[in-house]
Amino acid sequence: MSNHKTAIKKPQLIIRPPESIYQIRGEIVNGTFQGRWHFSFGDNYDPDHMQFGTLRVFNDDTLSPGAVWPLHPHHDIEVVTYCAEGEFRHADQRGQGGILKKGWVQHTTVGRGMWHSEINNRSDGLMRFIQMWFIPSEGNLTPSIEQKAVEKKERTNRLTPLVSNAHQEALPIHSDALVYSCLLQGGHSLEHPLKAGRGAYVYVLEGSAVEANGNVIPVLGAAQVRGAMDIHLSTKSEAELLLVDVAI
Repeated sequence: MSNHKTAIKKPQLIIRPPESIYQIRGEIVNGTFQGRWHFSFGDNYDPDHMQFGTLRVFNDDTLSPGAVWPLHPHHDIEVVTYCAEGEFRHADQRGQGGILKKGWVQHTTVGRGMWHSEINNRSDGLMRFIQMWFIPSEGNLTPSIEQKAVEKKERTNRLTPLVSNAHQEALPIHSDALVYSCLLQGGHSLEHPLKAGRGAYVYVLEGSAVEANGNVIPVLGAAQVRGAMDIHLSTKSEAELLLVDVAI
């Protein structure tokens, strides 16, 4: 009988500084965009960051006033969009859409196929949105879209579930994934228990740096956490963050 024992992987927390995240600028309909793309996407091929568990895409994009990302097709992805600034407007080939304000969230099941567009709904200011793509639990689903208004007080000093199959107040998703948002103020702290076989992707959108278990996540930086551990988050001033919990 073999005495070989399978090595138990220790929990891991890796900081991704802002300069390590791919940045891009370009022209689109009626304006321009600036992007920070965390994983391989479009013309950006990053073999070290293809995906993170069921999280396949994590893009932070800013559109100039009135700019339109024109209709383009996708299939078999679960899309979560978080408005970080201004007013985001969605449109698709059916003419359906919705407007998101800062802190609001939208979930789209692309399923068997959908053409959609991202639009800066305002002509007098920038629009910034975080778009996440998740690998669906099954393919060829019926396309659908729903959204949720989340006010500032609802996400202040707490990890508010935006998209989750484990929280009734959140939007459901056809993927093993949960998305939380938080406006964390100085003097407050949060804890997120991460289970074995799970990973957490923490992104600091704006404000001040966030400390995670003694590690500093700069503004526009991220942390990749793997394995069973309690994630402790705190900040000296005020920080806006997203936390994505996925199967690894």
